[in-house]
Amino acid sequence: MTYRSPIKHCRACGTAVVYRLPDDGDTKQRAVCPACNTVHYENPLNVVGTVPALPDGRILLCKRNIEPRWGKWTLPAGFMELDETTAQGAARETDEEAGAQIEMGPLFSLLNVRRVGQVHLFYRATLLSDQFNPGYETIEARLFAEDEVPWDELAFRTVKETLECYFADRKTGATGMHFIDIE
Repeated sequence: MTYRSPIKHCRACGTAVVYRLPDDGDTKQRAVCPACNTVHYENPLNVVGTVPALPDGRILLCKRNIEPRWGKWTLPAGFMELDETTAQGAARETDEEAGAQIEMGPLFSLLNVRRVGQVHLFYRATLLSDQFNPGYETIEARLFAEDEVPWDELAFRTVKETLECYFADRKTGATGMHFIDIE
């Protein structure tokens, strides 16, 4: 079950759409305009972010100044914009939310969140400084060791899962990629 609202009107001509199988052989019901026959596809949104860390393993978390989950802690992340790569979006979000100077690393985790129609992608990032200049979406940006992470105050399950993978990998020296499905 998805929480996103269904498409109600055609983006091409404004006519109320109907949900039916398109005439092109598609096997899934889509929003189809009865006036101009435009088929409207509903696709997942990409959320991109980083796991910014110092070489000693402390990670940067941001306390949210926006809804949803105002006042909860998160990794710097947000919706990918048009005309940027996932890595560019993750770097942009890290700058906007934390004002952190980073060196981008490889993709670390990919989390499918089907119920809200999102795919979350987190990149490893090395912090080049322990000084931050948070933007308006962030109340506070702060470094945490594993035993200091406010686990019960994390904003999203995707952040919790990613952090658990990060700290587990640090203990074993693993450097792989993590794929997680969240129902």
